[in-house]
Amino acid sequence: MKIVITGGGGFLGRRLAQALLQRNALRNHRGELESLDTLVLFDVLPAALPDAADTRVQTVMGDITDPAQLAWVIDDRTTSVFHFAAVVSAAAEADFDLGMRINLLGTLAVLDACRALPHAPRVIFTSSVASYGGELPEVVDDTTPLTPQSSYGTQKALGDLLINDYTRKGFIDGRVVRLPTVVVRPGKPNKAASSFASGIIREPLTGMNAICPVTPETRVAILSPRRAVDAFLHAHELPAESWGDYRSLNIPALSVEVHEMLEALQRVAGDRPLGQIIWEPDAEIQRIVGGWPGRFTSQRAVRLGFQTNASMDEIIQSFIEDDLPSAEG
Repeated sequence: MKIVITGGGGFLGRRLAQALLQRNALRNHRGELESLDTLVLFDVLPAALPDAADTRVQTVMGDITDPAQLAWVIDDRTTSVFHFAAVVSAAAEADFDLGMRINLLGTLAVLDACRALPHAPRVIFTSSVASYGGELPEVVDDTTPLTPQSSYGTQKALGDLLINDYTRKGFIDGRVVRLPTVVVRPGKPNKAASSFASGIIREPLTGMNAICPVTPETRVAILSPRRAVDAFLHAHELPAESWGDYRSLNIPALSVEVHEMLEALQRVAGDRPLGQIIWEPDAEIQRIVGGWPGRFTSQRAVRLGFQTNASMDEIIQSFIEDDLPSAEG
C-alpha cells in the first residue's frame, strides 16, 4: 500500500505519519486490509522524517499546483491521499491570490491526479469550521448551510464541494473531515487566525507570556491533535457505503470560551509557574474568529463513531504528555 500526505511536513501531517507507521495496515481502495509499504510526505519545504531509519517513508519537496509533479507522486500504486496542504486562514485572507492558488487550485490539481489513476483512491480532505459564517444559529448542526465569510473559508467550502462531486462521478472515494480549531499545537505561532488558541496554553506552560487578541467571552470549538489524528484514520477506515451520498461531516468538538480555557490551564498547571496572558484586542482576528461557529451538534459523525475530547483539562494534559518536553527544549 502506498499513501501520500500532502502538507506532510506540517504538524498534523507529521503526527498522522507517525500514527500510520505505527498502525502499518489500512483498508485499500477495495476495502481490504493491506500493509503499508510506502508513505510519501509531500510538502513545499523539507519534511522531518517521523523515523529517519524507516525505509517506508519518502519525503518529496514540490509545488502542490504542479500537475507533472503530482502525477509522479500520486501514481498508479497510490491507494490513499490525505490532502492537508493549505495556506492558513489569516494568510489566505491577507493574500487572496496565494490562498486561491494553494487552497483551491492545489486541491483541484490533487483531485485531477487522483482522477487519472486506474482506480478510485480514498481521499481524505481536511476542511474547516471556517466554511461557516455570517448569521449562524446558536448551535450549528449537520444541516446548516456553508456560508463562509473569509477567503480561506470559501476555499475550504469549494474543496468540500469538489470532493463530493469527484466522488459522485466515481473518480475518487472522498471523505471530508471538517475540523474545529486544533489545540494545543506545539512550536511557534503561525498566521492562522486561531493561532492564539494554542498560544495562550503553550506559551504560559513554557514560562512565556502570550498575547490574546480576542475577548475572554469569545467561544471556540476545539479538538486536540490526538483526536484529530484519530478522526483522519477513522474517516479513512469507514466503508464507503457508511458515508452515503454526502461525504462531508463536522467532527465533534469541545465548545469553550477563552476564559474557560485559561481556568483549565490554571487547574492543570497546579504549582507550575505560568507566563502571563496579555490582552491585546485585534479587530480583524476577532471578526474572523467571531464569525466561526462555537457550538456544534455532530449527530452524523457521532453515529459513525467519531469522538471528541471530554474536557479542556484533558486537552491540556495531552499536550503536556505529548509535546511539552520538546516545547520547553
